[in-house]
Amino acid sequence: METRRLRLLVELSRLGSMRAVADVVGTTTSTVSQQLTVLAKEMGIALIEPDGRRVRLTPAGRRLAEHAVTILAAVESARLDLAPGTDPSGILRVAGFATAISAHLLPLVTELAAGHPRLHVLVREHEPAEALHLLAADETDLALTYDYNLAPAEPDPAVHTTALWTAPWGLGIPAHADAPETADTLDVFARFSAYDWIVNSRNTADETVIRTLASMAGFTPRITHRADSLDLVQGMITAGLGVGLLPIGTPTLPEVRLMPLAGPHVILRARAVAHHGRLTWPPLALVTKLLVQRTASARSIPTPPGRGHGG
Repeated sequence: METRRLRLLVELSRLGSMRAVADVVGTTTSTVSQQLTVLAKEMGIALIEPDGRRVRLTPAGRRLAEHAVTILAAVESARLDLAPGTDPSGILRVAGFATAISAHLLPLVTELAAGHPRLHVLVREHEPAEALHLLAADETDLALTYDYNLAPAEPDPAVHTTALWTAPWGLGIPAHADAPETADTLDVFARFSAYDWIVNSRNTADETVIRTLASMAGFTPRITHRADSLDLVQGMITAGLGVGLLPIGTPTLPEVRLMPLAGPHVILRARAVAHHGRLTWPPLALVTKLLVQRTASARSIPTPPGRGHGG
């Protein structure tokens, strides 16, 4: 089984047509068809089938394409292992939440432009589930994600996760609300049980945290508003629309008060996620290493104003 045939299968799975595959790999449509026919004979099973005037992968073809992504990544990893001193070059695709990009990745991009001019970083802003979907579809190389200690993400053995930083979160309330300076988390939640609650519009993790703590405090939260922007969450609180979680250290509007949650604590945990077979790829290894170094000295960070809901 030749890896170049597996690549053609992967590209057909991604692009959906023989002509598009031929254009990407720089060959002819007939050559692509011939090579996939040989691959099917090697496997002893049909990999493609007619779909109108085009073709599509059979179930077996889709399954082999999934294996091929891992196989090709392993081959690439082996090739790179033979040249450990290779200077990072090429395009590294990164998908991640707003704070990770603005506070940590973008400063690295500036540094990399000077020290590694042949390395280019493509950035896409996405919430964790979206970024992990792109990683699974091989549409990004590195996913910057987060979860909460009270809403942990399901571990996925298919990927490698590197811890980056943690950040405590509190409850944003109207500045005029009657509440003590400090109180246990459940007491804080109970005081605002009659309020509407604001959660993320693109991720369910903070809603899970709110529902969990509210249940422990003896009530069911009335979740009515959803927003991805932390600035918008503060605006909603200012307008009297409810209360919501905000990262400690966030500059707040005069009409918003940020109450610490003394216990149970709410901790956001940021991570870098990549496929196992690509960890030694120089661009990915370098950027992951620099992200770890950048966040190693601080256990928590403030969230810049105007960023997405993930702190």
